[in-house]
Amino acid sequence: MGFNTTYIANYTIGPYGIVSIINGYVIPVLFTIALLVFLYGVAQAYILSGGEKREEGHRLILWGVIGFVAMLSVWGLVNIFQGFFGLGGASSVQPRPPCIQTQTDVPCQ
Repeated sequence: MGFNTTYIANYTIGPYGIVSIINGYVIPVLFTIALLVFLYGVAQAYILSGGEKREEGHRLILWGVIGFVAMLSVWGLVNIFQGFFGLGGASSVQPRPPCIQTQTDVPCQ
């Protein structure tokens, strides 16, 4: 089962396709921002002392974790749709299962 993707193939696969740009540039930048927010929250909560700074640090830690979970979910959904609609290009090629050769004169295919 598949969909006719010939009209949108030029915009979705290849080094300049939408999926490649999202997976190659946008998602890693968002992960970096979430990591920096998380680390800044850890620094505020545990390294810098003070009641208000500690509460703000815990809030930043929570938002950093929420950001990680949301981005992992979106990244997974993008890859699921990529595989479902056949927009994966070369990365969606399935490897062949291993072959057990039972006779010496018949090669595995």
